[in-house]
Amino acid sequence: MVALSDISLVTQVAVLGNKKAFDKLVVKYQSPVRRFFLHQTLGDSQLSDDLAQETFIKAYVNIRQFRGTASFSTWLMRIAYNVFYDHRRKVESEGWKVEGDYRAADTPPSALHASPSTLKMDIYAALALLKPDERTCITLQLIDGQPIDEIAKITGMPAGTVKSHLSRGKEKLKTYLIQNGYDR
Repeated sequence: MVALSDISLVTQVAVLGNKKAFDKLVVKYQSPVRRFFLHQTLGDSQLSDDLAQETFIKAYVNIRQFRGTASFSTWLMRIAYNVFYDHRRKVESEGWKVEGDYRAADTPPSALHASPSTLKMDIYAALALLKPDERTCITLQLIDGQPIDEIAKITGMPAGTVKSHLSRGKEKLKTYLIQNGYDR
């Protein structure tokens, strides 16, 4: 079976209303979108699922606006970024704290002895120290492997701003992890 390109699937959805073609796009991109939200929400899987669902609904409703000037994945991640940004703004306007309330353990294990769940908690604790834009840039580059120009397209930030967020974010992560027993 020949895999259809994203453009072909988008065309089938936009022109023919082919819901099965959109299902293929969802299957292809649900893991990266959900992973993006998991890192932005510091591991809140229920919220991540809700935000991912909202992202795909918005993508389906607005698929005719996709112009192909960027890849479909960049367009979709831009929607995901906007969904998270809107969620963050709404939560902040209601007086809730968006960043996690993680605290380093008194005697954290070294990375060599950390269980996978402990390491995951420490990474989320480190990510919680970052400003939201730093966290977004860090996770898009270090976890999703996006190049700076794609991060700039997804977030709408200039490439220089993305580089600044990456530099500051990496320094904060490094400092936190070293202070908490993780070797260089």
